[in-house]
Amino acid sequence: MPEVASLYIKYLLGLWFNTINLKKDQKVSTQTNTAPVAPRERSHEEIMVILVALMLAMLLAALDQTIVATALPRIATDLHGLNKLSWVATAYLLTSAISTPLYGKIGDQFGRKKIFQFSIILFLVCSALCGLSQNMNELVVFRALQGIGAGGLMTLSMTIVGDIVPPRQRGKYLAYFGGVFAISSVAGPLLGGYFTDSLSWRWVFYVNLPLGIIALAAIATRLHLPVKRGDHKIDYIGAGLLTLASVPIILGTVWGGVTYPWSSATILGLFSGGVIAGILFVLWERRQPPAEAMLPMHLFKNDIFTVSIILSLLSGVALFASILFIPEYQQIVRGYSAVKSGLLLLPLVFAMLFTLIITGRLMTKWGKYRIFPIIGTLVTAIGIWLFSNLSLQTSQLTLSLWMIVIGIGIGSFMQVMTLAVQNAVPRSELGVATGSATFFRSIGSSLGGAVFGAILTNRLTYHLKQLLPHFSTSSKLSSSIVSGETPAALKKLPPSITQDIYHAFVLSFHDMFLLAIPVMLLAFFVSFFLRETPLRETTAGPESL
Repeated sequence: MPEVASLYIKYLLGLWFNTINLKKDQKVSTQTNTAPVAPRERSHEEIMVILVALMLAMLLAALDQTIVATALPRIATDLHGLNKLSWVATAYLLTSAISTPLYGKIGDQFGRKKIFQFSIILFLVCSALCGLSQNMNELVVFRALQGIGAGGLMTLSMTIVGDIVPPRQRGKYLAYFGGVFAISSVAGPLLGGYFTDSLSWRWVFYVNLPLGIIALAAIATRLHLPVKRGDHKIDYIGAGLLTLASVPIILGTVWGGVTYPWSSATILGLFSGGVIAGILFVLWERRQPPAEAMLPMHLFKNDIFTVSIILSLLSGVALFASILFIPEYQQIVRGYSAVKSGLLLLPLVFAMLFTLIITGRLMTKWGKYRIFPIIGTLVTAIGIWLFSNLSLQTSQLTLSLWMIVIGIGIGSFMQVMTLAVQNAVPRSELGVATGSATFFRSIGSSLGGAVFGAILTNRLTYHLKQLLPHFSTSSKLSSSIVSGETPAALKKLPPSITQDIYHAFVLSFHDMFLLAIPVMLLAFFVSFFLRETPLRETTAGPESL
C-alpha cells in the first residue's frame, strides 16, 4: 500500500498544479458497438493513478454499507423515526444490489466512463441530501437513490480494471479492491461511531464528498476509454423482471426471523414472488438477442462463468458470516463495545489483505488461478471449524489466530472469480459478466446474514430452554440477538442466570459455525469444476465463448 499512497500524492500534486502532461494520453476515436477497440496498454504508473481513483469510488460504496450502522440510534432519535430505522440500511442494500447488473450491461452498450461519472455524481449528490435530511422519509428515499449510485461504483470500478489491465497482470491489481472491502468492514463502524460522537451523524454522509470529488476529478482527467455509439436498446422488461426477482428475495432474507416469522405468509409470499419473477426473467432473456439482453443466457453455457457465479454466491455467504458474527460473539459473550469488537477483527482483515496481495502477485507470475479457490475454500472451512470450538474460556489470542486462518482462506479466493469471469468472456460482455459476479456475491452476503442469523436465533432458543427451562424471558433474549439489545438486557439479570445465558450463546455460536462448514465444503467441491484457461497478456477479450 505505500506504493499506492506515494503515487496518489504524486498524482494530486500534478493534478492541482497542472504539471502532468495530459496530452500523452491516447486520444481514442469514436467507436461503434459493432467494432469495439481496446485501449492501448498502459504503463504501471498510469494504471496505479487510475486505480487509486477507482479504489476511492469503491471505498465510498463499500464504506456506506457499514458506516451507518453505529449512527442509526442517534439518527432515529434526531429524526423521530424509530419505526423506519431498518429501512435506512435496507433501502441502500436493495438498490445497490439490484443495480449492479444493470450498470454492467449499460456500460457494455454505451461505454463505461460517462456512466461511471454519472454514478459518482449521483452518489455524492444523494450523500449530501442524506446529510441534510430533516425527517426519516427523506433519509430513506435519499439512501435508496444513493444505493443506485453505489451499484455503479462497485460494478464499473471492477469492470474498468478489466478495460485497462490485461488478465495476466490483473490479479495483483484486483487484490487492492478486495482489501478495500475488508478494510471498509472494520473502518465503517469505527468512523460511524467517531463522527456520531464527536461531530454529528450527518458527517457519516458528508465525509463522502471530498473523497468522491477527488475520484471524479481523477476519472475525468486520467481515464480514457473507447466511446460506443450505436443503435442500442435497453432491455427495460428484463431490468424490471430482474428487480421484481431480486427485491422480494432480499427483503425476505432481511425481514425473515426479525420482522416476520420465517413461516409467515409475508415471507413465504416474498420468496414465492421472487422465484416466479426469476423464472419469468430467465424465459424473457432467452428470447432476447445477446447484444440487448440484460443478462445474456448464453453466458451460462460457459462453464467458467457458471462456476464462478456459484463461487461468488458462496464466497459472499462466507465473508458475511465471518465478519458479521465474529464481532457479534465479542459483543454478546465478551461484553465488548461495537468499536472494540471491530478493532479485534483486525487480525482477520490484515490476514485477508496480505493473502489477497500475495495471491494476486502469484496469479500474475504463474498465469494460473484455479488452485487458489481450491486452497482458499478448504482453509476457510478449517477456520470456520475452529470457531465451532468456541467456549467461555477461549482466549483472545486463540480467537485472533482463528481469525487469521479465516482471513487467509477468504483472501485466497475472494477476487479470483472476478478475474476468471473477465478472462473468459468477450470484451463486449465484460461489464455484464462482472456485474453478475458482483450481484451474486451481494445476494450471497444477504443470504448468509439471514440464514445464519436464523440458525443462531433458533439454536439460542433451544439451548435457553435446556439450561433455563423456567426462565420466562428466554424468547425475548433469543430475539434480542438480532436487535443488538442483548448486552444491555443481560446486565440487569442476576449473575447466576447470566452465566447460563452466556453458555447458551456460546453453544448457539458453536452450532451456527458447525452448520456453516458444509457451505464452505460445497464451495470447495465446486471449485474443482473451475476450468483453468491461460490468462491473456492483452486487454483484448476472446473472440467468442
